[in-house]
Amino acid sequence: MTRSEIRENLIVALDTLRSRKVRSALTILGIVIGVTSVICVAAIIDGLNAYIKARVESMGSRSFFITRIPPGTTPNTRLPQKIRTRKYLEISDAHYLKENVPGIDIAVAFAQRIDFGAGQDKMTYGGELVDRMVVRGTQPEYSAALPLFSVAQGRYISPYDEEHARDVVVIGNGIANTLFPHSDPIGKTVRLNGRLYEVIGVFTKDEGLFAAFGVDMFACVPLSNFHKNNPSVREVFLLFTVRDDADIGTVRDEAIETLRRRRHVPHNAENDFDVADPSFLTDLWNQVTGAMAILTGVIGSIGLLVGGIGVMNIMLISVTERTGEIGVRKAIGARKADIRVQFLLEAVTLSGVGGVIGIAIGAAISFTVRMLAGIPASLSPFWVALGVAISVGVGVLFGYYPANRAANLDPIVCLRYE
Repeated sequence: MTRSEIRENLIVALDTLRSRKVRSALTILGIVIGVTSVICVAAIIDGLNAYIKARVESMGSRSFFITRIPPGTTPNTRLPQKIRTRKYLEISDAHYLKENVPGIDIAVAFAQRIDFGAGQDKMTYGGELVDRMVVRGTQPEYSAALPLFSVAQGRYISPYDEEHARDVVVIGNGIANTLFPHSDPIGKTVRLNGRLYEVIGVFTKDEGLFAAFGVDMFACVPLSNFHKNNPSVREVFLLFTVRDDADIGTVRDEAIETLRRRRHVPHNAENDFDVADPSFLTDLWNQVTGAMAILTGVIGSIGLLVGGIGVMNIMLISVTERTGEIGVRKAIGARKADIRVQFLLEAVTLSGVGGVIGIAIGAAISFTVRMLAGIPASLSPFWVALGVAISVGVGVLFGYYPANRAANLDPIVCLRYE
């Protein structure tokens, strides 16, 4: 079939759709819903994947966390006895790792209350109050080990502050804006959980995931000071980074073996601690998005199936209504392939229009979500192309049977049809 014949068949297909606007609109509704759902969720997942990746990179790609309990465990989680009875990590473990594992660059310990029901951290200055925050006790090199906690104003905790358990604090940008909306916080004295602290620094702005509870709402004090004022908190976390010239996997294995020896773990027993890098956040996120993708695929498939059945139905009706036309075309020399392509193009045009509308609606919804909800939805050309391909594929799949039926009609029978 020549290009002019294809163009002519396409014009005929569009004329047919225009002459039956309501029926065509109802037919493509399922395709619109299916493509819209796929485009929306794909845009949101793509945007969030990029955001999570950036967050993980900001935590340091060569950083590892050592915890007594599995990372990501919430305070209300019921843990197995073998985990609950693990020995607590010690502050000195960080120095031990640094001294005994050559590939480690920085090793620090930090602590915070993980049972938030035991009391609420709050900070006040004058008449201003911040009561939605996290207080973390850290060692001086913590900020260097975790780039997410970089200081924008002032300085971070020094070895002198740690050695003397000084009442100094580095606060998040959100806390600073709330307590000091019109003044410089550096050097000011705030009241943290009832005690007076001098503000020595402000972290770089970081609102966190979905603009909620990032570094902006953290306050870091010397670890020695934290334990002095919170003697009941026994949980300690370790953080170490790997030198650029060292192999990450090798250093990780050496750190695990070194800590096992220090904690006297039998050679045939499991670790009594957990080691994770920031990518565990990515793994958790991939599990969530995987479930979302499956759910969206099911919803989208149902919509596309309904739309495809609608396309097949309207094309079968169209074949019946235009039986006489088919007979005339065959009588003047039209081949089976010409008739098949004509009706197949109508089906593809019908589903393609539905796909384009679905992509447009999906893009509009994604943009709205990005602007109003703050979710970084991002529509990529790949998903646009896939949306078009899906809609065209539906047209070909569900339009072939009606088109083939029209192509195989007997011209004599068609001319007699009334």
